Amino acid sequence: MFLFTLKQQRNSLYQLAFFHILIIASSNYLVQIPLSIMGFHSTWGAFTFPFIFLTTDLTIRIFGANLARKIIFVVMLPALLLSYVISVLFFDGHWMGLSSLSHFNLFIFRIALASFSAYLVGQLIDITVFNYLRQNSKWWVAPTAAAIVGNMIDTFIFFSIAFYRSDDVFMSTNWVEIATIDYGFKLLICGLFFLPLYGVLLNILLNNLLKKKNFIK
Repeated sequence: MFLFTLKQQRNSLYQLAFFHILIIASSNYLVQIPLSIMGFHSTWGAFTFPFIFLTTDLTIRIFGANLARKIIFVVMLPALLLSYVISVLFFDGHWMGLSSLSHFNLFIFRIALASFSAYLVGQLIDITVFNYLRQNSKWWVAPTAAAIVGNMIDTFIFFSIAFYRSDDVFMSTNWVEIATIDYGFKLLICGLFFLPLYGVLLNILLNNLLKKKNFIK
């Protein structure tokens, strides 16, 4: 970990928080769009949400757990609001018009609230696990363990709050299966794509930081 100036930490906080909000809002929209692969039910959100764990783990590795926690608390409410607005405007993949915002949509609100709860708990667990294991000599141990635990908690909190006895018959009936398959897809994606990407990005970021003169080990 490196020590950065307050200005550098503030700029990093804003940039990373924006990325988190972007991924949360897009994932909450994509989770409404079902996907079937070889007979298994999932959603397109399974392919976007793991980006948050990748970003969080890189943040902890370079900036430390404190900045990662600050990002979570900065992001929570804006992400909740933006997720609701986007999902209402583009409900079920169709543009509903600005007038749709004048009516409260309980189904969409449950998704936004579920995302809020799952994000908060899942990310804090991810930070705790990663920070505990980050000193391990093998760089892949911490992100792998954090992804396994964090994604599991996040996935089942989200689907249980969002779709248990919801108005969407398909999601209400199949949410346990979809959550399980979604979790499996997330682990597969993390193993095939995000873990190698984490290693590449970590090396790039550290090499760039080492070239700068304004840091202290």
